[in-house]
Amino acid sequence: MRVQVDPARCQGHNRCATLAPELFEVDDYGLAHALNGGVVLPGMEDKARLCVDNCPEFAISIAED
Repeated sequence: MRVQVDPARCQGHNRCATLAPELFEVDDYGLAHALNGGVVLPGMEDKARLCVDNCPEFAISIAED
């Protein structure tokens, strides 16, 4: 499983980085980026889905490997 952040949609609400700092980081402009090349580590799948569900801009997506 991988997570991706669409930079054109991200508005810097930072819910993803708050909910799953293991999966997302925030840059100097407040925009989120996936860590580890977007790879979701084992056991973090539920957190990844929670981030998708909580992004008000629908900027986060999941790709199943």
